[in-house]
Amino acid sequence: MYKEDTEKYWCAFSRLTKISSSFVNTIYDYFGSIELAWNAQEYDLWKIDGLLKTSIKNFLDEKKNINPQECLEYIKERGIDFIHPEDERYPYLLRHISNPPIGLFILGNLNLCNLEKTLAVVGSRRASENARITLKNILSDFQNSDICIVSGLAEGIDTIAHTTAINNNIKTIAVIGGGFDKLYPKSNIELFNKIVNEEGGAVISEYWMDTDALSWHFPVRNRIVSGLSKGVLVAEAAIKSGAMITANLALEQGRELMCMPGLISNPNTQGIYKLLKTGASMVTTSQDILDAMGWEIRNIDKEKEKKNINYTHEEELVIKCIEIDALTLDELTIKTKLNINDLMVILTKLELSGIISKTNADRYTLIV
Repeated sequence: MYKEDTEKYWCAFSRLTKISSSFVNTIYDYFGSIELAWNAQEYDLWKIDGLLKTSIKNFLDEKKNINPQECLEYIKERGIDFIHPEDERYPYLLRHISNPPIGLFILGNLNLCNLEKTLAVVGSRRASENARITLKNILSDFQNSDICIVSGLAEGIDTIAHTTAINNNIKTIAVIGGGFDKLYPKSNIELFNKIVNEEGGAVISEYWMDTDALSWHFPVRNRIVSGLSKGVLVAEAAIKSGAMITANLALEQGRELMCMPGLISNPNTQGIYKLLKTGASMVTTSQDILDAMGWEIRNIDKEKEKKNINYTHEEELVIKCIEIDALTLDELTIKTKLNINDLMVILTKLELSGIISKTNADRYTLIV
């Protein structure tokens, strides 16, 4: 099956609103083909263990009004990228969580984000001034580095995390709990636009464009926030809160869990101290994060200065793609989405400048 045929069926499944990703993952595993799963008849679905009668009915009823090809054309017309489980760009960490999303709609540029150094930052929507200032100071220490901050674009701690990242030339990924046309909260529309339009990173959703940000979407969304991340920093959290849900998901997913302490008289620190008592790492400085994660950060701006080169946007994109792993020309074409002739010109220029080199295996690697 052609790549676009596969893509359109995953896209169509992502258009459905009355079935869960676990339902789709179950029938996909059963049929071994997303096209066969989409075209399955009722008698086929009854053979699959674990499917609820209501889920089968909702799937069959809802898909009658959905055209897979039209779904795919619609998002392409709007300039929305789409990644599904059969796409090699699907984030590696996310593949291995429980109930991975069946599709990710993306605005911005995920290729600019270093998925090898992802730090999720979660916390209270009604964050204290102490937590806001402390978090801002800690994250600001990563200025111009190759770390990527992941959060949920909510008010409070999420907003501080994304804003601090943008203000300090740190890439950020925002995972939202509704469709792009139903952004919540509306107070963060400007922040949304900065991430998308100013090369701040990417905004991601598993929901179709006009899907409302319903309350139960946010706990579900949190599995993606932690799932995309190598480590999770909890800045403030009440005992019963979304941040604690994310913290528990992080533990289930085998992520490094870190907490930022606060005033013990603040109800929003009760969850923090519970997590610290059960083994979470305490973070009071940026170095604490680096120590817990075993990271050495790279200062992107200083590396540019070493070569005294002003990179074009396309050159930066190529460099970002190969800074972790060496890639072939074909792999770079897919990741950068650049015309192959333009890409070859860029590669030749960077190679002559001593920025990159070509290995014996015909892979390009960064040598700055």
